[in-house]
Amino acid sequence: MSQVQALMKTLKRELKARGVTYAEIARQLDLSESSIKRMFTGGTLSIARLESLCGIAGLDFSELVRKAAEARRGIATLREEQEREIAADPRLLLMAVCVLNHWTVEQILDTYELSETESIQLLARLDRLRLIELLPLNRYRVIVAKEFRWLPSGPIQQLFQKEIQPEFLASSFSGPGEKLVFRTGMLSRAANAELMKKMDRLLQQFDELHDADSELALNERYGSSLLVALRPWELQYFSRLRRGNREKVFPE
Repeated sequence: MSQVQALMKTLKRELKARGVTYAEIARQLDLSESSIKRMFTGGTLSIARLESLCGIAGLDFSELVRKAAEARRGIATLREEQEREIAADPRLLLMAVCVLNHWTVEQILDTYELSETESIQLLARLDRLRLIELLPLNRYRVIVAKEFRWLPSGPIQQLFQKEIQPEFLASSFSGPGEKLVFRTGMLSRAANAELMKKMDRLLQQFDELHDADSELALNERYGSSLLVALRPWELQYFSRLRRGNREKVFPE
């Protein structure tokens, strides 16, 4: 796809998301509806005309270029208001987790008490949020980047810390496939940095295994959550006993 085609595809998507029809564009530009259709199907287009279309879509040209680039490579994060929409609706969050784990609509309907109509409505919302591209016959394609992550301190992470993390940790971690290890010690900055690199490699391996197993049947996979954390830290009770109440534990 050429850059111009990518821009036009993005512009068309943004206009559609705002409910703007070809007829409305034709009225605002004082052109025929057939002329507008030709613009979006490979007709010639001046910069001035493109800027006019951007104005109708509520975008400036630089924002259109950014959105087109995101669409081509897949976004790595959502905006805060997009995450807030997902965090506020448990069923939308469920659907987001399912699609990011490559469940089919049939598998979702077989597993959860969602109607087909409701599931398609939820998928349409995820399409608008640019997590997926909704396809014919109740199919979809995940379009976020492989390095997609929820925002640090964003609505999803806040939900995790408030509700999900306590539930996740409320286990003895002694059953099959479970393990929890906690270590504390004194490390240098160099040692801390080395462990951070190893954690990054572990998370990369987790993502690679997740992708590799996505082709397996659903009954051969199970939800798996990995919590990896490292930070300069001291129990608050200990920190309060420090002389001068100095709480900084990571030296400058």
